[in-house]
Amino acid sequence: MKVKRSAAYYIYQVFNAVVLTLVALSCILPILHVFAMSLSSSNAAMAGRVGFVPVEFTLTAYEYLIKKKDFFHSVGIAAMRVLIGTTVNMVLIAITAYPLSRSSRQFKGRTAYMVYFAITMFIGGGLNPTYMVIKNLHLLDSFWVLILPCALNIWNVIIMMNFIKGLPRSIEEAAFVDGANHWQTLIRVILPMSKPSLASLLLFSMIGHWNAWFDGMFYMNNPDNYPMSTYLATQVINNNQNMTNMTPEQLALLSSLSEKTVRSAQMFIAIIPILIVYPFLQKFFVKGITVGSVKE
Repeated sequence: MKVKRSAAYYIYQVFNAVVLTLVALSCILPILHVFAMSLSSSNAAMAGRVGFVPVEFTLTAYEYLIKKKDFFHSVGIAAMRVLIGTTVNMVLIAITAYPLSRSSRQFKGRTAYMVYFAITMFIGGGLNPTYMVIKNLHLLDSFWVLILPCALNIWNVIIMMNFIKGLPRSIEEAAFVDGANHWQTLIRVILPMSKPSLASLLLFSMIGHWNAWFDGMFYMNNPDNYPMSTYLATQVINNNQNMTNMTPEQLALLSSLSEKTVRSAQMFIAIIPILIVYPFLQKFFVKGITVGSVKE
């Protein structure tokens, strides 16, 4: 039987398609512009002739960045930071959110911990006290200064805690009846059912670590310890201050560049890993919390 659609239905469909298309273009077009700018000549970039297609195509900006010997070193530090930092984040989020998702009757200290975490969410010590703590712990210029200050994000803990609260309690109770303890229940039952939430928090953590640049500049005195985002930021800031350390080939290459093309190449390099990782995690965003659950 063919269902007759009203005029309002078709108007809504057209309006919805137009709005979603505009939103998609607003996300895609800036990336295309940055990419086109990075592949254009300095003259075209400075003249403002670059739109969404490269003008006077050239790879000079990428050659300038890649030929710098410390570029790949900073990429390695950034990759290690993402790997270790994200692992630490996810482990701490899981073992913190699970007990906080229990009731005060099941977890006696829950109220006190929630009040403490709530205070830390809205009241921070500031940069100077944080720097003094890091300095007194002798973490300056160490790799762990990039990991430990942001090891536990309370906002992410709240997201994970609320997700776990929404899971069917009958499955957890069945695990206890079968003889599982809290650790086994968390690892074998709760976490597999929390894949949508874990995927979202995993992406947030990876993006945060990959894009973070200020902490590297603030806590690192040695530029050799900079992660990639901090390294790229200093290359923009100090683009005209490091010529004494350049080879004649690098100076010749720099003369054919502009700050716009170099900055665009840096920005595009920084977003490549996110563009690669997101499609693999995106499928979890559309799944509901009913994955593996039972009806109450």
